Amino acid sequence: MAGTETHYTLPLPSFDKPVKLLIVVAPYYKDIADDLVAGAKAVAAEAGAAVDLIEVPGALEVPSAIGLAFRMSNYDGFVALGCVIRGETTHYDTVCNDSSRGLTLLGLNGACIGNGILTVENRDQAVVRADPAGQNKGGGAAAAALHLIALSRKWARQTKGIGFKPLGEEFRIAGTPEGSDIA
Repeated sequence: MAGTETHYTLPLPSFDKPVKLLIVVAPYYKDIADDLVAGAKAVAAEAGAAVDLIEVPGALEVPSAIGLAFRMSNYDGFVALGCVIRGETTHYDTVCNDSSRGLTLLGLNGACIGNGILTVENRDQAVVRADPAGQNKGGGAAAAALHLIALSRKWARQTKGIGFKPLGEEFRIAGTPEGSDIA
């Protein structure tokens, strides 16, 4: 049973430059969303990250809002929060699959996203997972975003060579006598 297992959690990364996170939450189940946000904010504060928070109508809008912010703002990473509880129709499957797929596609395109959208069978499962003093899935999503930001910063400093030019060497590009011809 998952409740009796222990899990390893990576220590939070440290940063030499400020980190700015955007938390996007769908507060459809407001009490659960509030717990997810509290957990995410606490982990962000522990890592020294600044946080902005926006609300969207539902879990399907979370990837769209993050996609807009990724293209149009200066956030280092994103925390997706919300809760989808199985109902009597297949709408649950659509919301779970499409919100997850949207976040995954954004991540594969370079967005640093921690996915904390709960997909559960009932309210009791959601309450346990959202509780900041319990499973703290909101905090886990913030930690995931912070780890991806650390990786992106680590790899962003590396430059690749061009053609047969090794890593880190300058190379000449077309230019005018008045302008710089060193990249």
